[in-house]
Amino acid sequence: MRESLQSILKAVEEGKMTSREAHDELKGYENLGYARVDSARSKRKGFPEVVYGGGKTAEQLVEITATIMKDGRSVLATRISEEKAARVQAFHNEITYDPVSRLLYYRQGDVVSTGRRVGVLCAGTSDLRVAEEAAVTADVMGNEVHRIYDVGVAGLHRLLDALPEIDACDVLIVVAGMEGALPSVVGGLAPQPLIAVPTSVGYGANMEGLATLLGMLNSCSSGITVVNIDNGFGAAYSATLMNRIGWRENGR
Repeated sequence: MRESLQSILKAVEEGKMTSREAHDELKGYENLGYARVDSARSKRKGFPEVVYGGGKTAEQLVEITATIMKDGRSVLATRISEEKAARVQAFHNEITYDPVSRLLYYRQGDVVSTGRRVGVLCAGTSDLRVAEEAAVTADVMGNEVHRIYDVGVAGLHRLLDALPEIDACDVLIVVAGMEGALPSVVGGLAPQPLIAVPTSVGYGANMEGLATLLGMLNSCSSGITVVNIDNGFGAAYSATLMNRIGWRENGR
C-alpha cells in the first residue's frame, strides 16, 4: 500500500496524473449505486474483491464483474446459478463458469502463484459441490491444487492409501458431511495446517450440517481450523493466505 501511495504522489508531482485522477485512485472504490466495488482490495489482500452471487441479479453481476475486470483484475464470483452465468457470459465470454462449484471466474495477470500446493479431500461424492468450490477457488487464487476425493472414514483403507499424496501438500482442506469425522482422522495423521469444512450432507439429525459443524469444532485432533457450513470458498481463501506466508521453510 505504501509503495502504491508513493507512486501516485510521484505521478502527480511529475505531471503524469491530475489531482482528480489521484483522488479517484486513492478513494479505493467505485460507486455503482447499488454496490461500491472495492478496487483497492487486491492491494490490501493480494486478491481482488470476490463477488457473492446469491441475491444479486444477472444485470448487477454483469456490471460488477466488468468494473473489476477493466483494470486487469481477476474475477471470482461464488454461488452463481447456471441461468445467471449464461447471462454474464453473454457479455463477458472470456469468463469461465463451473456448474459443480457454481463459480464464475477469470484469472488475469494480477494473481501471483503461491508456489505451494493445497490438498482438497472430501469424504464422499455427495460433498463434491463444496469440495470443488474450495478446489477451484484455490486454483484461481494461485495455488497448485491436488484433489483426493471419496476417502471417508467408512472405508478407512482408502484414506490410508492416499497418505503419500496428502504428504505432498502444504495445506489441507478436508470436506465432510454426516458426523464430520474425516478432519479428525486426517488431523491425527498429517502435520500440515488443516481447514475443516462441514457440509449440509446427511440425514435428519445432521440438521443441515449443524451436527457436522459441532463435531468438527469438538475435534480431539489439535490445530484444526473450522469454517462455516458449506463454505468451501472461505476454506480456500484461508489456505491461500497460509501458503503465502509459507509454513515450511526448509522442508519437513
